[in-house]
Amino acid sequence: MYETLLFLHVLSAFMLIGAVVMLSASVLGAEIGGTTETVANRLWDISGVGTIGFGLWIVFRDDSYKVTDGWILGAIGLWVVAGALAGIIRKTISDSPDPWPARAVRLHWVHAAVTLGFLVLMIWKPGH
Repeated sequence: MYETLLFLHVLSAFMLIGAVVMLSASVLGAEIGGTTETVANRLWDISGVGTIGFGLWIVFRDDSYKVTDGWILGAIGLWVVAGALAGIIRKTISDSPDPWPARAVRLHWVHAAVTLGFLVLMIWKPGH
C-alpha cells in the first residue's frame, strides 16, 4: 500500500509542476490559449489535493513520519501559501481586461518559487 500511495503522491507532484510550467509559458508570452490555461488550472487543483491528501495519508499510515516533523510542517505551510496565491492570481486575472496583468505576473513567480520550495522540502526532507 505504501508504494501505491507514494506513487500517487509523486504523480500529483509531477502534475503540479506541469501546471506551473504551463502557466509560466503563458506568463512568458506563449500563446497557449484559454483552454490550455483552464487545463493548467484544473491540473493545479487536482494535483494540489493529491499532493496534500496522499502525503498526509502516508504520514498517518507510516510510523517513520510524524505530522509534527519540521519539514512536513514547512511543506504544508508552503502548500497553503501556494494555494492561496493561486486563488489570488485567478481573481486578479478575472478582474482585469489583460490576460496577465503585471500584479498577476509578479504573483505567479512568487507562486512558482513557493511551489518549488515545498517540493524541495518533500524531496530532501531536511532533518529526517
